[in-house]
Amino acid sequence: MGIKNAGYKANHNRYNSDAEETSEPSALLFDNLEWLTTAEAAYYLRKSKDAIRQMVCRGQLRARKFHRRLYFRKVELDQTLDISYY
Repeated sequence: MGIKNAGYKANHNRYNSDAEETSEPSALLFDNLEWLTTAEAAYYLRKSKDAIRQMVCRGQLRARKFHRRLYFRKVELDQTLDISYY
């Protein structure tokens, strides 16, 4: 006989197993690709971190968010350098 109203702790195993499954694909996002943080991208492009963020807002750079941080593919930064006029 099951408990009728067990509360939020009744299915804690289900929540933990879902969290483990979702963390695995996100870790695969960074496999075999070179990703840079905002500070590293700013150093690579010789710009400030604020300039990098403005370029993302204007659509000049494509960034991906992972755990509330922006990450940039080095290949895309190379393309940005190739098409820049500076």
